[in-house]
Amino acid sequence: MNNIFSYFIPKDRKFFPLFESASSNLVEMGILIKKLVNTDDLAIREPIHKEIEQLEHKGDEITHQIYLELSKTFITPFDREDIHTLATTIDDVADYIHGSSNRILLYNVNESTPAIKKLADLVAQACVDVDKAIKEIKNLKNIRVITDSCVRINSIENQADEVFDQAIGDLFDYEDDAKVIMKYKEVLNALEAATDMCEDVANVLETILVKNA
Repeated sequence: MNNIFSYFIPKDRKFFPLFESASSNLVEMGILIKKLVNTDDLAIREPIHKEIEQLEHKGDEITHQIYLELSKTFITPFDREDIHTLATTIDDVADYIHGSSNRILLYNVNESTPAIKKLADLVAQACVDVDKAIKEIKNLKNIRVITDSCVRINSIENQADEVFDQAIGDLFDYEDDAKVIMKYKEVLNALEAATDMCEDVANVLETILVKNA
């Protein structure tokens, strides 16, 4: 009977290692996007972008694996919908970091403004907090760590909103070239959206905490 019952008990080796791999992947991407915007050397930027692209593909593979495990697992460690949403939101963060990098190279945004650098820094900070929180959901013993990380992510997203709004205002005030405005706005928007996606991850984590309280 014990052997039969153990079949239905959620196993850490399925979902939690995959989530931890996905969040660690975000930390690496956050480090790289900071590195990208803090160099004007195009010869260095291209390889960094390629690394970000590879990590984004890695994230896609992890997300697909989580979906696959979800389809095969009878009893899950927490709500199936929350597992799916958590995987999706983490993947969204990776997508927007990659999108930011892609726009910088495609639009030849060769000079990073202080706002772009600040937003990249905030993205990297948020990814670290996502990773910290994800690593605690396997047993939900350190709920304070999770909630503190979620609070910080929300604060980072608010800071990103302020930086973004001010940067867009400055663009319209001090830049006359419409093409330049559009290019920089696209990059700023993608970076700010990455922090929005981190906040979405935090919201899912808080939902999981409430359901498992």
